[in-house]
Amino acid sequence: MDTIAGFFSFITTPVSWVIVQFHSVYGKIFGPDTGWAWGLSIVSLVILIRICLIPLFVKQIKATRAMQTLQPEMKKIQERYKNDKQRQSEEMMKLYKESGTNPLSSCLPILAQSPFFFALYHVLNGIATGKTIGVIDDQLLASARNAHIFGAPLAAKFTDSADKVAQLHAQITDVRVVTAIMIVLMSGSQFYTQRQLMTKNVDTTVKTPFMQQQKMLMYVFPVMFAVFGINFPVGVLVYWLTTNVWTMGQQMYVIRNNPTPGSKAQAAYLERLQKHVTHHGKSRNRREKTIIKTIVGKGRDRNEFERKFINGLTKAGLVAEPDGAVMKGDSAAVVENEDGTTITTGSGAPKRQQPKRQSKSQRQSSTTTGTAKTADEPEPKTSLIKSDEPQDAQAAPKPAGGGSKPGAGARSKAQSGQRKGPQRPKSPSKK
Repeated sequence: MDTIAGFFSFITTPVSWVIVQFHSVYGKIFGPDTGWAWGLSIVSLVILIRICLIPLFVKQIKATRAMQTLQPEMKKIQERYKNDKQRQSEEMMKLYKESGTNPLSSCLPILAQSPFFFALYHVLNGIATGKTIGVIDDQLLASARNAHIFGAPLAAKFTDSADKVAQLHAQITDVRVVTAIMIVLMSGSQFYTQRQLMTKNVDTTVKTPFMQQQKMLMYVFPVMFAVFGINFPVGVLVYWLTTNVWTMGQQMYVIRNNPTPGSKAQAAYLERLQKHVTHHGKSRNRREKTIIKTIVGKGRDRNEFERKFINGLTKAGLVAEPDGAVMKGDSAAVVENEDGTTITTGSGAPKRQQPKRQSKSQRQSSTTTGTAKTADEPEPKTSLIKSDEPQDAQAAPKPAGGGSKPGAGARSKAQSGQRKGPQRPKSPSKK
């Protein structure tokens, strides 16, 4: 660790200068030789560094989401060229270039923070060995060596011997208890941060090896912190614990307000947004308009949660406009189903009425009534064939005697199953 810290000695002077400036402020409040003054100086150094790294953190979020989007295509390339590793690498690089994605972008905050971490380690190691380093002179060195956090010196380690701890005016039990608690908190915060990312902010509709890798890192990183933590000075543990807590809070804010599309966090966010927009009847600020504009612009490519959001606005009588504004809709609106089909609803659209289901007695009654009504009505004359008889003969009254009605024979033949018109001659039976 000392060798690695030596490579970053060029940044030791700026880091030590920042710590001294914060110490001069907190020293006037808590006293220059107290652990609060030096501990809060380290915490303030972390906050200052993380604020400067916010742009890189934003790039990390975009790069991580871009990698999640590319996972299906990457999986296809791996399956297509599984026997040709060179071609597989070429296609991967081509995919990264076309999409403008850099796999290393997700590691930018950690890489950018590493020099400050090792520089701080170099400063605290100099305090432990009694060497002036950077802008820390003999007076500040003596003040830092006398500073204790809950009885543990800033430069003490979990693995230090009792004699070395005694030189720093402390007891080995206090040092190990404090460092053990800080290591557990550091590993626990790292685990919670990674678990929060995996359970809430991952697109559940895409199952890729990337998710398996992230799940593995969720357990590997805390173990790494626990192993390396026993060799870190108390001051470095304060630095790293503060960094993890900052990362956890920063990620909670991002997951709540800018979740990954298709994740559980997006479902919760859109549910809250729908309630706010429905209550106010409009999108309240520019950020909400941007999100609604993005969802409307996706069209049929919306995921399940986005369709549910649009349908919820429609049912509430609101319409999301392409520019992100939300207005009351008096005309027909379109509701999108999960399978992508649409249904038109609203005051301007005809609604299809489903017929009411009748009981068995009602169906029988309607059938009987319809049959009786048909029997009473006269049969309409729709034939277009001209008759050979004159009209007078057709209009002649029927005989007074018990003669049959005209057409009765034809109807009786039709009822008996005989067909009208010329009959086909029967073939002679074989004797």
